[in-house]
Amino acid sequence: QVQLQESGPGLVKPSQTLSLTCTVSGGSITTNYYYWSWIRQPPGKGLEWMGAISYSGIAFYSPSLKSRTSISRDTSKNHVTLQLTSVTPEDTAVYYCARGRVGSDEHDYWGQGTQGTVSS
Repeated sequence: QVQLQESGPGLVKPSQTLSLTCTVSGGSITTNYYYWSWIRQPPGKGLEWMGAISYSGIAFYSPSLKSRTSISRDTSKNHVTLQLTSVTPEDTAVYYCARGRVGSDEHDYWGQGTQGTVSS
């Protein structure tokens, strides 16, 4: 059973960088042919896919967030990280990591989510 767990500071100030980690257990992040996404949900709004990193280490991003988003991985720790720079209060959301399979937009395993709040 694959499990995903997000972690990171719950509160950051405007203009700072939000850094989150998704630790995966029960499976390897290098297993063919999966990718690992970051998805967020601002209060009162729908889910927004931010980007992902593939089993081979290739990262790809939502065009609307590409200039501020970086997704990387540490295969020795089996985790995936998200960095979102120059944050504003509009970046306040619950942040999820989730697993998808190449060729599909659907995600079969999700973490429980972690709150990220941007406030001075």
